[in-house]
Amino acid sequence: MATRSAMAMSLLSRVLLAVTAVAAAAAAAGDDRGKIGICHGRVGANLPSPEAAAALLRQNGVTRARLFLPDPAVLAAFASAGIDLVVGVPNENLTFLASSGPDGAARWLQSTILAHAPAERVRYLAAGNEVLYSNPFYAASLVPAMRNLHAALAAMGLDGKTKVSSAHATSVLAASYPPSAGAFDAASLPVLRPMLRFLADTGAPFMVNAYPFISHASDPANVELAYALFGGAAAAVRDGEVEYTNLFDATVDAVAAAMEKEGFGGVPVAVTETGWPTAGHPAATPENAAAYNAEVVGRAARGVGTPRRPGVPVEVYLFDLYDEDGKPGEEFERHFGIFRADGSKAYDINFA
Repeated sequence: MATRSAMAMSLLSRVLLAVTAVAAAAAAAGDDRGKIGICHGRVGANLPSPEAAAALLRQNGVTRARLFLPDPAVLAAFASAGIDLVVGVPNENLTFLASSGPDGAARWLQSTILAHAPAERVRYLAAGNEVLYSNPFYAASLVPAMRNLHAALAAMGLDGKTKVSSAHATSVLAASYPPSAGAFDAASLPVLRPMLRFLADTGAPFMVNAYPFISHASDPANVELAYALFGGAAAAVRDGEVEYTNLFDATVDAVAAAMEKEGFGGVPVAVTETGWPTAGHPAATPENAAAYNAEVVGRAARGVGTPRRPGVPVEVYLFDLYDEDGKPGEEFERHFGIFRADGSKAYDINFA
């Protein structure tokens, strides 16, 4: 039986190899993941026009956005403004894309996305959103659809410009505490294992939607507000040789640890949604939203990485550009907007 010290050294070696692999891939790709992006959902009444939304992002120095649907008007306006995009592939399109082969995927890409936005503006295709959590009916179609989309892009000579991934809820993890114990839900592994192989082969990130606010709101007794908010007064979580002072880092590293357990430690993590609401819950205030989002922006800009992957920037997309009054669920779901409809900020924040 191996000694504890030998086992610890083996684990450390695997972590260091994973960090080296991610850093090397980032360097080879001319990494610029430290730029911040903002999600633009449109589930609301009286939202500003796509042109106004795109102009607002540019006025505030933001040149990346995530679109949940390939709306032609939004694609055209954002691409014309020079904004690089994560474009959502709707869950309900996955069955067709999985069964139609690369040719069908190419036709879908041309008519749905590339007819409205040039390929150089499409950074990622996010095939489905939280499929394994909210729409398991489409789970079997997810990886085949991703493969067909990638094959279509490759046939067009665009696979170096546009990567294909899929955004997941954090519930894809069966274990996340401490972060080094991160492990995927066993029921999801038949989908996740071939997906991780695909991501590793194509250089695309594993996408996760991470909301420390919701973790705190759901379990305030065990997730203290300061820990969710990057607060200096938060009690640190010791995990072997590293220490965690916030839930954002802990979540990203739990995902990284889960991928390492499956043999894919070189795949980067991108946080495709995170944010803090301004109303609808006692902890949902403009002051807390400003504190949380400013820290996310600052850490991304500095490229500090996480305790498990220090110095490796995490690509992040803040949710949301505007409040969306048509969203279902708890009241706070409708109050994530960073900007008001008139273009003024809901709280003081800069994105430089």
